[in-house]
Amino acid sequence: MLDNSLVMVLIILIINIVYVTFFTIRMILTLKGYRYIAAFVSMVEVVIYVVGLGLVLDNLNQIQNLIAYAIGYGIGVIVGTKIEEKMALGYIMVNVITKEYDRDLPKQLRTEGYGVTTWAAQGLEGDRMALEVLTPRKYELKLYQTIKEIDPKAFIIAYEPKAIHGGFWVKAVKKGRLNR
Repeated sequence: MLDNSLVMVLIILIINIVYVTFFTIRMILTLKGYRYIAAFVSMVEVVIYVVGLGLVLDNLNQIQNLIAYAIGYGIGVIVGTKIEEKMALGYIMVNVITKEYDRDLPKQLRTEGYGVTTWAAQGLEGDRMALEVLTPRKYELKLYQTIKEIDPKAFIIAYEPKAIHGGFWVKAVKKGRLNR
């Protein structure tokens, strides 16, 4: 009896981890505009969900099954977000403000393949240089590292653009020309 209940708990836990991982990835794919891939993932997701939920509902009298379901859900969210981080879909726009206006930061970032737009800005304590840097998300951490090496005191804000249109840089990135 104990073996059966332990096996049931493990099955429910694993099924729910897999289900919620698929759920998380599907949601992210949908938000990023990959609707056909998201639709395919949702077909797999719903089969896993029905099987897992059926197992729990058939065995509601055993609290450990419900607990396994809940724990699997939480672990699935973590696993799904970790997978999404590795997939790194889309682009990131990074705003950088440097205290030193004459720094060579824009040239160095362009040399590495990033799309950079700069302008003069005024801060509380005087002149600043502002930069907007566009990069695929998979190069986001490398970009931060590069900026911090050149200007450790740079102010950095990042966000994900919803849509990108025009410009020469996006065409180059789609052709795989960003330096790694």
